[in-house]
Amino acid sequence: MDTPELTTELQKILEARHYDPFAVLGKHPLSENQTLIRVFMPHTQSVNLLPNGDALQRIENSDLFVWEGDASQVEEHYQLESIDSEGNHRVTYDPYSFPPQLNDFDLHLFGEGKHWHAYRFLGAHPHLVHGIAGVLFAVWAPNAERVSVVGDFNQWDGRCHPMRVLGSSGIWELFIPELPMGSLYKFELRNRETGEILTKIDPYAKAFERRPQTAAYVTPSSSYPWRDNAWLIARRQQDWLHLPFSIYEVHLGSWQRDADGNFLNYRELARRLVEYVLKLGFTHIELLPISEHPLDESWGYQTTGYYAPTSRFGTPDDFRYFVDYCHQNNIGVILDWVPSHFPKDAHALARFDGTALYEYADPRQGEHKEWGTLVFNYARLEVKNFLIANAVYWLDEFHIDGLRVDAVASMLYLDYSREAGESLLNRYGGNENLEAIAFFQELNNITHSEYAGTLMIAEESTSWAQVTRPTWRGGLGFSMKWNMGWMHDTLTYMEKDPIYRSYHHNILTFGLLYAFTENFVAPFSHDEVVHGKLSLLDKMAGDSWQRFANLRLLYTYLWTYPAKKLLFMGCEFAQGREWSEARGLDWELTEIPAHSGMQSLVRDLNQLYCQKTALHYADFEGQGFAWIDCHDAHQSVLAYLRRSTDSFVLVVLNFTPTPRHDYRIGVPSAGNYQEIFNSDSMYYGGSNLGNSSVQSDAVAWMGQSNSISLTLPPLAGIVLEWRAE
Repeated sequence: MDTPELTTELQKILEARHYDPFAVLGKHPLSENQTLIRVFMPHTQSVNLLPNGDALQRIENSDLFVWEGDASQVEEHYQLESIDSEGNHRVTYDPYSFPPQLNDFDLHLFGEGKHWHAYRFLGAHPHLVHGIAGVLFAVWAPNAERVSVVGDFNQWDGRCHPMRVLGSSGIWELFIPELPMGSLYKFELRNRETGEILTKIDPYAKAFERRPQTAAYVTPSSSYPWRDNAWLIARRQQDWLHLPFSIYEVHLGSWQRDADGNFLNYRELARRLVEYVLKLGFTHIELLPISEHPLDESWGYQTTGYYAPTSRFGTPDDFRYFVDYCHQNNIGVILDWVPSHFPKDAHALARFDGTALYEYADPRQGEHKEWGTLVFNYARLEVKNFLIANAVYWLDEFHIDGLRVDAVASMLYLDYSREAGESLLNRYGGNENLEAIAFFQELNNITHSEYAGTLMIAEESTSWAQVTRPTWRGGLGFSMKWNMGWMHDTLTYMEKDPIYRSYHHNILTFGLLYAFTENFVAPFSHDEVVHGKLSLLDKMAGDSWQRFANLRLLYTYLWTYPAKKLLFMGCEFAQGREWSEARGLDWELTEIPAHSGMQSLVRDLNQLYCQKTALHYADFEGQGFAWIDCHDAHQSVLAYLRRSTDSFVLVVLNFTPTPRHDYRIGVPSAGNYQEIFNSDSMYYGGSNLGNSSVQSDAVAWMGQSNSISLTLPPLAGIVLEWRAE
């Protein structure tokens, strides 16, 4: 007969609140030769022990079944034959006959925040125990009283598969034998203090149902046959600082769709995108977040499944194909990554075990009111581990070439987007988030040391110092940083009517005062063509012809400016409407000469940028740029040199619709200056005014010993290459 203490333990099983179900369920010795088997099977009529077929006895008024007998008749991992409430027969190994599967070393590293491959044991993984195949589940939930695996295999009933907690690690595990791949699952948690029942997704899940459903799939280990080894070897060896970098930013759900308006699969997207990107000459594709997210309108920036490529476009192996295909065609892939915040969706990370687990507990630090999201707790070692392992996961499992880290400024400042009195101060009385700073430094040290040649790019919108400088110098350790100030200043200038631009000349020249303090990317991104900001084309001043001319001039400025380049999809053919995630781009515009001309211009600028060393070699170094004239505000003209170690090109930009004839420019060397690019070319939709070959004069000008006389086309930029006598 059960003792009162055991009766209490049985009651906890029945009420689904036992933190250690293995202490009650499974096989337990009664004496040297006798053993007891106890199972809990809701929705079950009867249970028999195999191979002898003995029936387990139901404990009255419960779904508990027991058997007592000769221990020699019971195998270590015995099987049970059951008949469920609908009369279906099932034979399965008892999950509660298996010992703990996770090793202490993994638990120790995770507890210290140092397990960079935590995704290899947390989550759901195919697993083999003594020749028996199944799935090993593990989840971190230190404040739970009970955690269960629920799924389509147990009627989503949290009583059926409660997990064991592994000491003080806060990690729960359960091996479910013979569970088929493709099973849907979640975790059900009971909070220790309140008894609150929560049903949550697996934070480490590798694949999810298509939205609006939110359950995860049990996925097999990938055996994808990668073919990009040549790319990976070259990536490790390359000097990326001095290579051309031209990024095509893409939202996969709205770049193109099929004839019925449905999403394309990752594989089809790969074939179409690579063909297009190769034609236009971009070196990299940057994807808006493709980690799983429930809301299309978030564009992926409110992530719920950090370890899962979204099922909108296919399976994880389909995404591997996407990256592999890009690499085989010498196209790099950068992924937008969001460690700054996460949504409050009840099924996801928010209050995961009934407490502020992944987020800061104090709302003055743990909530982004502007975005309606929560902030990761960078001080908590397991949370930091979750994020760093996630970065490693994309670089390792999917061969991603770099991560563009979203909203870095929101992480660096405790008072970001907060009113006075709504934020905390750090221990020194400042507004810097010291924990986030340490997180970035550790993140960048790890990714750069373990995955040489991969890049970490910060979207950081303030004047924070040394974002792209090494951590040993006190920097954050990023590879590159978006130059948001340059982007805003440039667009502000281009929106002005040319008649007023002479009064705002300093807006263009100011950026060169800090252009080499960081490794900058000059971005015209998705954020600039939504929410009433207008498309890039419609931002431009003037009538229709002038808007196109201004946009051609803007792109010429971008591609000759000392920085790496980024352009959002659709901007390359001057889409007129603002971008919307709900539809594909307006590809029919490319049949119109003004728009196809813009495509040709972008193609030729990419080609020029990649082929002319002077335009890319010293993007991050002051010696790669020199003003010829930055003072001609009256005529709104800029002239500058881009230089490498052994060559230079001359760039002249006319920001007015007035052609300038006999415009004299100082040049550093005597010789012939060949016009190698002109944004006013008839091939791009321009007026075809310009120069072919210009011989220098021995006339000192603008501090130079020689000079040339040029024709400057209206609202246009020209690039000239020096050829010695």
